[in-house]
Amino acid sequence: MDDLTVTFVDRGRVQADRNFVVDGHSVATASNRDPEHEYETYVVWNLVIETPELTVLWDTGSHPEAGAGYWPTPLYEAFAHVDAAEHTLPADLEDAGYSVDGIDAVVMSHLHLDHAGGLHNFAGTDVPIYVHRDELPFAYYSANTDEGSIAYLASDFDRELNWEVVHGDSHHLTDGVELLHLPGHTPGLMGAFIDRPEQPLLVVGDEAYVEANYAGQPMATSLLWNNGAWKESLERCRDRQRATGAEVLLGHDLAVFEDASGTMD
Repeated sequence: MDDLTVTFVDRGRVQADRNFVVDGHSVATASNRDPEHEYETYVVWNLVIETPELTVLWDTGSHPEAGAGYWPTPLYEAFAHVDAAEHTLPADLEDAGYSVDGIDAVVMSHLHLDHAGGLHNFAGTDVPIYVHRDELPFAYYSANTDEGSIAYLASDFDRELNWEVVHGDSHHLTDGVELLHLPGHTPGLMGAFIDRPEQPLLVVGDEAYVEANYAGQPMATSLLWNNGAWKESLERCRDRQRATGAEVLLGHDLAVFEDASGTMD
Protein backbone atom coordinates (compact mmCIF):
# COMPACT_ATOMS: atom_id res chain seq x y z
CA MET A 1 0.00 0.00 0.00
CA ASP A 2 1.38 3.37 -1.04
CA ASP A 3 -0.11 5.17 1.97
CA LEU A 4 1.05 2.80 4.73
CA THR A 5 4.06 3.68 6.88
CA VAL A 6 5.84 1.92 9.74
CA THR A 7 7.79 3.85 12.38
CA PHE A 8 10.18 1.97 14.65
CA VAL A 9 10.18 3.06 18.29
CA ASP A 10 13.24 2.14 20.37
CA ARG A 11 12.15 1.28 23.93
CA GLY A 12 15.54 0.51 25.46
CA ARG A 13 17.87 -2.34 26.28
CA VAL A 14 17.54 -5.65 28.10
CA GLN A 15 20.61 -7.58 29.23
CA ALA A 16 20.60 -11.35 29.71
CA ASP A 17 22.63 -14.53 29.41
CA ARG A 18 22.50 -15.84 25.84
CA ASN A 19 21.60 -19.28 27.19
CA PHE A 20 18.09 -17.97 27.88
CA VAL A 21 17.78 -16.84 24.28
CA VAL A 22 19.52 -19.71 22.44
CA ASP A 23 19.04 -23.04 24.14
CA GLY A 24 22.29 -24.75 25.09
CA HIS A 25 24.48 -21.95 23.74
CA SER A 26 27.08 -22.43 26.48
CA VAL A 27 27.06 -25.75 28.31
CA ALA A 28 29.56 -27.64 30.42
CA THR A 29 31.17 -30.71 28.90
CA ALA A 30 33.60 -33.35 30.13
CA SER A 31 36.54 -31.43 28.69
CA ASN A 32 35.24 -27.95 29.54
CA ARG A 33 33.38 -27.91 32.83
CA ASP A 34 33.44 -24.14 33.23
CA PRO A 35 32.39 -22.67 29.88
CA GLU A 36 32.38 -18.93 29.31
CA HIS A 37 28.94 -17.37 29.35
CA GLU A 38 27.91 -14.54 27.08
CA TYR A 39 25.96 -11.76 28.76
CA GLU A 40 24.41 -9.84 25.89
CA THR A 41 22.35 -6.76 25.15
CA TYR A 42 18.94 -7.02 23.48
CA VAL A 43 16.42 -4.46 22.32
CA VAL A 44 12.83 -3.70 23.28
CA TRP A 45 10.84 -2.01 20.52
CA ASN A 46 7.39 -0.91 19.47
CA LEU A 47 5.97 0.01 16.08
CA VAL A 48 3.58 2.71 14.96
CA ILE A 49 1.74 1.54 11.85
CA GLU A 50 0.00 4.39 10.09
CA THR A 51 -2.73 3.66 7.55
CA PRO A 52 -5.49 5.87 6.12
CA GLU A 53 -7.95 4.28 8.56
CA LEU A 54 -5.93 3.76 11.74
CA THR A 55 -2.79 4.70 13.62
CA VAL A 56 -1.82 1.43 15.29
CA LEU A 57 0.63 0.88 18.14
CA TRP A 58 2.32 -2.51 18.20
CA ASP A 59 3.02 -3.52 21.83
CA THR A 60 3.65 -1.12 24.72
CA GLY A 61 7.08 -2.09 26.10
CA SER A 62 8.16 -2.46 29.72
CA HIS A 63 6.82 -0.57 32.69
CA PRO A 64 9.21 2.33 33.45
CA GLU A 65 9.66 1.10 37.03
CA ALA A 66 10.79 -2.38 35.91
CA GLY A 67 14.16 -1.95 37.62
CA ALA A 68 12.74 -0.24 40.71
CA GLY A 69 10.83 -3.18 42.10
CA TYR A 70 7.90 -3.36 39.69
CA TRP A 71 9.33 -6.49 38.08
CA PRO A 72 9.87 -9.38 40.53
CA THR A 73 13.53 -9.68 41.48
CA PRO A 74 14.08 -13.15 39.94
CA LEU A 75 12.74 -11.94 36.59
CA TYR A 76 14.80 -8.77 36.61
CA GLU A 77 17.91 -10.77 37.54
CA ALA A 78 17.36 -12.94 34.46
CA PHE A 79 16.28 -10.18 32.04
CA ALA A 80 17.36 -6.74 33.22
CA HIS A 81 15.69 -3.86 31.37
CA VAL A 82 18.49 -1.56 32.43
CA ASP A 83 17.11 1.70 31.02
CA ALA A 84 13.35 1.21 31.37
CA ALA A 85 13.06 4.38 33.47
CA GLU A 86 14.41 6.38 30.53
CA HIS A 87 11.87 4.94 28.11
CA THR A 88 8.32 5.84 29.08
CA LEU A 89 5.81 5.17 26.34
CA PRO A 90 4.57 8.78 26.08
CA ALA A 91 8.11 10.15 25.80
CA ASP A 92 9.27 7.57 23.26
CA LEU A 93 6.17 8.11 21.14
CA GLU A 94 6.75 11.86 21.27
CA ASP A 95 10.35 11.35 20.09
CA ALA A 96 8.94 9.40 17.14
CA GLY A 97 6.44 12.14 16.29
CA TYR A 98 3.34 10.60 17.87
CA SER A 99 1.37 10.75 21.10
CA VAL A 100 -0.60 8.33 23.23
CA ASP A 101 -3.74 10.32 22.46
CA GLY A 102 -3.12 9.89 18.73
CA ILE A 103 -3.19 6.08 18.86
CA ASP A 104 -6.39 4.56 17.44
CA ALA A 105 -5.67 0.91 18.29
CA VAL A 106 -3.08 -1.17 20.12
CA VAL A 107 -2.04 -4.67 19.05
CA MET A 108 -0.51 -6.79 21.78
CA SER A 109 1.74 -9.46 20.31
CA HIS A 110 1.43 -11.11 23.74
CA LEU A 111 1.15 -10.03 27.35
CA HIS A 112 4.61 -10.70 28.78
CA LEU A 113 5.91 -7.98 31.06
CA ASP A 114 8.34 -6.49 28.50
CA HIS A 115 5.47 -6.00 26.05
CA ALA A 116 2.46 -5.14 28.23
CA GLY A 117 4.08 -2.75 30.70
CA GLY A 118 2.71 0.35 28.98
CA LEU A 119 -0.93 -0.71 28.84
CA HIS A 120 -1.70 1.50 31.84
CA ASN A 121 -1.52 4.45 29.43
CA PHE A 122 -4.75 3.20 27.80
CA ALA A 123 -6.67 2.23 30.93
CA GLY A 124 -10.10 3.84 31.09
CA THR A 125 -10.08 4.79 27.39
CA ASP A 126 -12.04 3.36 24.48
CA VAL A 127 -8.88 2.55 22.47
CA PRO A 128 -9.27 -1.09 21.35
CA ILE A 129 -6.54 -3.42 22.63
CA TYR A 130 -6.21 -6.36 20.24
CA VAL A 131 -5.10 -9.63 21.83
CA HIS A 132 -5.41 -13.21 20.68
CA ARG A 133 -8.10 -15.42 22.18
CA ASP A 134 -5.50 -17.92 23.38
CA GLU A 135 -3.33 -15.29 25.10
CA LEU A 136 -5.72 -13.48 27.40
CA PRO A 137 -6.91 -16.43 29.55
CA PHE A 138 -3.38 -17.87 29.77
CA ALA A 139 -2.05 -14.52 30.95
CA TYR A 140 -4.67 -14.23 33.71
CA TYR A 141 -4.15 -17.88 34.68
CA SER A 142 -0.37 -17.43 34.84
CA ALA A 143 -0.46 -14.14 36.74
CA ASN A 144 -2.88 -15.41 39.39
CA THR A 145 -1.70 -18.98 40.05
CA ASP A 146 1.57 -20.81 40.56
CA GLU A 147 1.24 -22.43 37.14
CA GLY A 148 1.69 -21.21 33.58
CA SER A 149 4.45 -18.65 32.95
CA ILE A 150 6.11 -16.31 35.45
CA ALA A 151 6.56 -13.60 32.79
CA TYR A 152 3.03 -12.22 33.20
CA LEU A 153 2.20 -9.48 35.72
CA ALA A 154 -1.48 -8.95 36.51
CA SER A 155 -0.76 -5.28 37.22
CA ASP A 156 0.17 -4.82 33.55
CA PHE A 157 -3.12 -5.96 32.05
CA ASP A 158 -5.71 -6.49 34.80
CA ARG A 159 -7.10 -3.01 34.16
CA GLU A 160 -10.08 -1.27 32.63
CA LEU A 161 -9.04 -1.91 29.04
CA ASN A 162 -11.13 -2.15 25.89
CA TRP A 163 -10.12 -5.65 24.86
CA GLU A 164 -10.72 -6.67 21.25
CA VAL A 165 -10.28 -10.44 20.98
CA VAL A 166 -8.66 -11.90 17.86
CA HIS A 167 -9.63 -15.42 16.78
CA GLY A 168 -8.04 -17.89 14.37
CA ASP A 169 -4.75 -18.10 12.51
CA SER A 170 -5.12 -14.87 10.55
CA HIS A 171 -6.96 -11.61 11.17
CA HIS A 172 -7.39 -8.65 8.82
CA LEU A 173 -6.84 -5.61 11.03
CA THR A 174 -6.99 -2.97 8.31
CA ASP A 175 -5.86 -2.63 4.70
CA GLY A 176 -2.26 -3.80 4.48
CA VAL A 177 -2.06 -5.22 8.02
CA GLU A 178 -2.66 -8.93 8.65
CA LEU A 179 -2.27 -10.35 12.15
CA LEU A 180 -0.78 -13.86 12.33
CA HIS A 181 -1.25 -16.32 15.17
CA LEU A 182 2.20 -17.78 15.99
CA PRO A 183 1.82 -19.97 19.08
CA GLY A 184 4.90 -21.45 20.70
CA HIS A 185 6.57 -18.78 22.81
CA THR A 186 3.13 -18.22 24.32
CA PRO A 187 -0.26 -19.71 23.39
CA GLY A 188 -1.51 -16.50 21.80
CA LEU A 189 1.61 -14.90 20.36
CA MET A 190 0.84 -12.79 17.30
CA GLY A 191 3.04 -11.53 14.49
CA ALA A 192 2.02 -9.51 11.48
CA PHE A 193 2.43 -9.15 7.75
CA ILE A 194 2.56 -5.45 6.91
CA ASP A 195 2.31 -4.56 3.23
CA ARG A 196 4.65 -1.57 3.08
CA PRO A 197 5.02 0.04 -0.36
CA GLU A 198 8.80 -0.35 -0.55
CA GLN A 199 8.98 -3.88 0.88
CA PRO A 200 6.61 -5.95 3.02
CA LEU A 201 7.54 -6.30 6.69
CA LEU A 202 7.06 -9.65 8.42
CA VAL A 203 6.86 -9.04 12.16
CA VAL A 204 8.05 -12.33 13.64
CA GLY A 205 8.48 -10.84 17.10
CA ASP A 206 9.15 -13.20 19.98
CA GLU A 207 8.65 -16.26 17.81
CA ALA A 208 12.40 -15.65 17.32
CA TYR A 209 14.28 -13.51 19.84
CA VAL A 210 17.42 -13.46 17.66
CA GLU A 211 18.62 -14.65 14.26
CA ALA A 212 19.80 -18.00 15.66
CA ASN A 213 16.18 -18.75 16.66
CA TYR A 214 14.92 -17.84 13.21
CA ALA A 215 17.54 -20.23 11.79
CA GLY A 216 16.01 -23.02 13.87
CA GLN A 217 17.74 -22.98 17.27
CA PRO A 218 15.01 -22.76 19.92
CA MET A 219 14.98 -20.51 22.93
CA ALA A 220 15.49 -21.99 26.37
CA THR A 221 12.69 -24.23 27.59
CA SER A 222 11.64 -21.57 30.09
CA LEU A 223 10.79 -19.27 27.17
CA LEU A 224 8.74 -21.79 25.21
CA TRP A 225 5.15 -22.64 26.08
CA ASN A 226 5.12 -25.41 23.45
CA ASN A 227 8.15 -26.48 21.43
CA GLY A 228 6.15 -28.30 18.76
CA ALA A 229 3.90 -25.31 18.18
CA TRP A 230 6.98 -23.07 18.05
CA LYS A 231 8.48 -25.15 15.23
CA GLU A 232 5.24 -25.04 13.24
CA SER A 233 4.98 -21.27 13.66
CA LEU A 234 8.60 -20.84 12.60
CA GLU A 235 7.94 -22.71 9.36
CA ARG A 236 4.87 -20.58 8.75
CA CYS A 237 7.00 -17.45 9.06
CA ARG A 238 9.70 -18.80 6.79
CA ASP A 239 7.13 -19.82 4.18
CA ARG A 240 5.62 -16.33 4.21
CA GLN A 241 9.04 -14.72 3.88
CA ARG A 242 10.00 -16.94 0.95
CA ALA A 243 6.70 -16.25 -0.81
CA THR A 244 6.79 -12.48 -0.39
CA GLY A 245 10.43 -11.42 -0.01
CA ALA A 246 9.46 -9.57 3.15
CA GLU A 247 11.94 -8.00 5.52
CA VAL A 248 11.89 -9.82 8.85
CA LEU A 249 11.71 -8.13 12.25
CA LEU A 250 12.69 -10.35 15.16
CA GLY A 251 11.76 -10.04 18.82
CA HIS A 252 14.85 -8.67 20.53
CA ASP A 253 17.81 -8.87 18.13
CA LEU A 254 19.52 -5.48 18.35
CA ALA A 255 21.39 -5.75 15.05
CA VAL A 256 18.24 -6.78 13.17
CA PHE A 257 16.31 -3.90 14.73
CA GLU A 258 19.01 -1.37 13.84
CA ASP A 259 19.12 -2.63 10.27
CA ALA A 260 15.34 -2.59 9.86
CA SER A 261 14.91 0.82 11.48
CA GLY A 262 17.95 2.41 9.84
CA THR A 263 19.45 3.37 13.18
CA MET A 264 22.67 2.50 14.94
CA ASP A 265 23.02 2.15 18.71
